[in-house]
Amino acid sequence: MPVLALLSALFVVGFEQLVQWRFGAAGLVGLLLLSVGVKAKSPAVSSAGAVLLAVLLAGPAL
Repeated sequence: MPVLALLSALFVVGFEQLVQWRFGAAGLVGLLLLSVGVKAKSPAVSSAGAVLLAVLLAGPAL
């Protein structure tokens, strides 16, 4: 069981670093809003995070 927790923690930290490297601080804020909104079961907060990440992803195409 501790090995699974360690692997999941490493995956989460690696994913956060990837988002921050690719999209900067705004990407990290969007990911934070999305995860906090899902944990708190708040559709407004999670939607704000999802919209911010979508705008960052679609930015070069616009």
